[in-house]
Amino acid sequence: MTPQTPPARQIRAAHTPDTLTVYQAYPPSIGRPAARDGRFPASWKRERMTWIKPSFLWMMYRCGWGAKQGQETVLAVEISRAGFAWALRHACLSHHDRAVHADHDAWRRALRAAPTRVQWDPERDLLLRPLPYRSLQLGLSGEAVARYADEWIVAIEDITPLAHRVHGLVRDGDLDAARGLLPAEPPCPVDESDLAHLLPSRGES
Repeated sequence: MTPQTPPARQIRAAHTPDTLTVYQAYPPSIGRPAARDGRFPASWKRERMTWIKPSFLWMMYRCGWGAKQGQETVLAVEISRAGFAWALRHACLSHHDRAVHADHDAWRRALRAAPTRVQWDPERDLLLRPLPYRSLQLGLSGEAVARYADEWIVAIEDITPLAHRVHGLVRDGDLDAARGLLPAEPPCPVDESDLAHLLPSRGES
């Protein structure tokens, strides 16, 4: 049987009934204490927007397998499903979509008011090439950052060694072995009402 193409926009993530795993990358001065203590250190700047990504391979694309400066420590952050749902409900698309907003000004007003924003970016394969379907990125600011840091986080794990192992296998051309180490990221059920305002209502954009 030919594998079915995944939906163009769908949240795929390692998850349990109560939690969902997202990824971030930081310099060791932030990432290591966060993994050790299960919370971000005081040097983590809450006033900045922080982006969380449910896709392991998109994180690898973004941080260069943990080789980019300032992104050498890759974290798997387990957060509550309830917190993630709150973030979706209060999010605005990061780009204007005429099928969602009445006009560009209405989108700008919604974006300024929203504590979270969503981007749908092409998912990546093991060679970090774009795939024909998209993964969600969630940007947190203001109230959402405080909720993320203080309420939603269940556990933080330093997965930099995993990123390096997978990358080494990819460099060696052993894609099957590399694929076997990837975190399982099946479709994550979410309430349709939490996601509808973040999905283009016609065509692809």
